[in-house]
Amino acid sequence: MSSPLQSPEREVWFLTGSQGLYGPETLDQVAEQSRAIAEELGASPEIAVRVVWKPVLTDSDAIERVAMEANADRACVGVIAWMHTFSPARMWIAGLDALRTPLLHLHTQANVSLPWQTIDMDFMNLNQAAHGDREFGYIQTRLGVVRKTVAGHVSDPRVQQRVGVWTRAACAWAEGRSLHLARFGDTMRDVAVTEGDRTEAQWRWGVTVNGYAVTDLAAAVHDSADADVDTLVAEYEDLYDVAPELRRGGERHDALRYSAAIELGLRRMLEESGSRAFTSNFEDLASLRQLPGMAVQRLMADGYGFAGEGDWKTAALLRLLKVASEGRPGGTSFMEDYTYHLGPGPQRILGAHMLEVCPTIAAGTPRVEIHPLGIGGKEDPVRMVFSAVTGPGVVAGLSDMGDRFRLVANEVTLVEPDEPLRSLPVACAVWEPHPDLGTSAEAWIMAGAPHHTVLSTAITVEEIHDLAELARTELVVIDKDTTPRGFAKELRWNAAALSGGYR
Repeated sequence: MSSPLQSPEREVWFLTGSQGLYGPETLDQVAEQSRAIAEELGASPEIAVRVVWKPVLTDSDAIERVAMEANADRACVGVIAWMHTFSPARMWIAGLDALRTPLLHLHTQANVSLPWQTIDMDFMNLNQAAHGDREFGYIQTRLGVVRKTVAGHVSDPRVQQRVGVWTRAACAWAEGRSLHLARFGDTMRDVAVTEGDRTEAQWRWGVTVNGYAVTDLAAAVHDSADADVDTLVAEYEDLYDVAPELRRGGERHDALRYSAAIELGLRRMLEESGSRAFTSNFEDLASLRQLPGMAVQRLMADGYGFAGEGDWKTAALLRLLKVASEGRPGGTSFMEDYTYHLGPGPQRILGAHMLEVCPTIAAGTPRVEIHPLGIGGKEDPVRMVFSAVTGPGVVAGLSDMGDRFRLVANEVTLVEPDEPLRSLPVACAVWEPHPDLGTSAEAWIMAGAPHHTVLSTAITVEEIHDLAELARTELVVIDKDTTPRGFAKELRWNAAALSGGYR
């Protein structure tokens, strides 16, 4: 099944600062060395985008012009700036003030080691990043420029990794600026945390949230051609372990065909509306015979953002983090903390969400099954059942605090269930939150973080941090160093500093 979600070719521009004082010969050397730095970055497997070198900048007009060009170029998701020599920072004021594209300040130099025996003033005049970048850092701080600063030689794997993380966050940020999200039905009745200010979200994150009638979705589902359903069902039987009663000739095969029709109708409506994220609500299904289960799981696997009960904030966050993780091993899924194991042994969280967990986090081949749901008042829905992979991961949630959005991220370790989950008819994940379940749960609740989340084994807190910085959104992290008292203080400090939100 084709997907419209392949990311366009993205690029970051590599800008180098200098000045005319040094003369043409020195500037030629600056250009040669800066081009080599850009090429080494571009060759790194850590960098998720193409690195485009730009001519050395030596005056205010040229700097402002390249900033405006970066803003206007849809392929450019960010700029990397390096002051190879001393670039008087006042010449950067107009350009930095005009720049609306994410900025990374790379504090590096052409050479790794100093040529101790031969170093002279010619070398010193050429290699001045040690104070050129500090001058640049001052003006960024003075102007309140949001940026990431990475220090070290470009050949250092840690430097490449941190720059690569930023490029992924920049791609996610670019996605958010044009993201359209379709809501089929409203939020679940009386639920608080799934609500939010869609106008603020469009201004702050760029996400456009629009409602679509469930009756129109049902019509699209019921208009699915039999031949297309046949093709999709054959794909299911080829890719997954389909329960015998759902296979062709089985007594429940019609339910699998209806699930395929749901996927076809959903895809068609999402593609026609240009939406790359969506929500549904089991309280509002109109004439749909099943709650969308397997269809939603497959759409998430293709890169769509999703959340249940009309939770558009989590659906948008899922789409952005899927973009940030493109090409990485691991998966990213809609998730919900469902129930706890409080002992004996390590305390753990079992997460799931009725039917809608993305198979990109599956430990093996999903099994396609049909079971009663118990809510929604519809026919038994088809879903993929599996347990998640093990290893490090992160759980993230986005809440509307009234005067600002708040992102909360918890580092976790995914583990195998203590015993086989033979009677659980849904996909699930089991994890141990850091630093421990009690501290994690207390901090999560203190932060007002949501019960709907995004679980990822493909990204880390650093990508989420860089994305939050670009969105000027508060981020609080729960990790191995978190204590309830320290976390409560951080929330109070944030409330004092950020009242009214970033502006």
